[in-house]
Amino acid sequence: MNNSELKEKLETHYFNYRQKFSSKDPVWILHRFSDERDIELIGLITAAYAYGSVDQINRFINELLQKTGNNPYEFTINFSKRKDKKHLEGMYYRFNSGFDIINMFISLNKALIRFGSLRNLFLSHIEASHNNIIPALGGFTNELNKNIIKTDNRYYHYLFSNPVNKSTCKRMNLFLRWMVRKDDIDTGLWKEIETSKLIMPVDTHIARISKKLKLVNRKSIDLKFALELTENLKKFDPVDTVKYDFALCHLGIDKKEF
Repeated sequence: MNNSELKEKLETHYFNYRQKFSSKDPVWILHRFSDERDIELIGLITAAYAYGSVDQINRFINELLQKTGNNPYEFTINFSKRKDKKHLEGMYYRFNSGFDIINMFISLNKALIRFGSLRNLFLSHIEASHNNIIPALGGFTNELNKNIIKTDNRYYHYLFSNPVNKSTCKRMNLFLRWMVRKDDIDTGLWKEIETSKLIMPVDTHIARISKKLKLVNRKSIDLKFALELTENLKKFDPVDTVKYDFALCHLGIDKKEF
């Protein structure tokens, strides 16, 4: 398949999937809210726990929302471990414990008090000289990870993955896609960030199809893989490269052929 044929296929799949509710996905949870403070908070929390099946993720986030009164911002900005941990009793998700959930809210509470919003926190780490969002993502997740009560659970830091560890940071890049891009899927709340600086969120579905289409030569699925894939997809849309993520991912989830 030459580049012209590949671009046509990518665009076709993008347009087929771009409408709301085209496929089961946790992103639709964000669309229930109108307050930007709620959207970015539940966006980050949903992305942090976006591992496992779509049904598992949606079930967990829906339960968490129910326990926090369906008011993510109000619950978080007023969070106190002493008075609020009772609302989270019995909650855990796979290898992230109930203590991890409490730590997450402690961290987010401190970040909101200090910066006013997650957007302000992220923007505080952006510099014009940055070629992409990776340096700012490192500063953003450093801030979130330093605010916690000491934990022995090595999986806590999995929630807010840091690019310094050289992983793909799939879930944090997914969150940034939701915040920065604007169409029927993504919210476009963080208008200050250029879509061209986003990095493709790489999961098993994206990795498999990228290799099949020869969009990546690298064998290890890590940060360099995500950067190489993003750079190669820029041939087809240099401004809004990660727009292809939703369609490519769901072709895999829905077991459809490219």
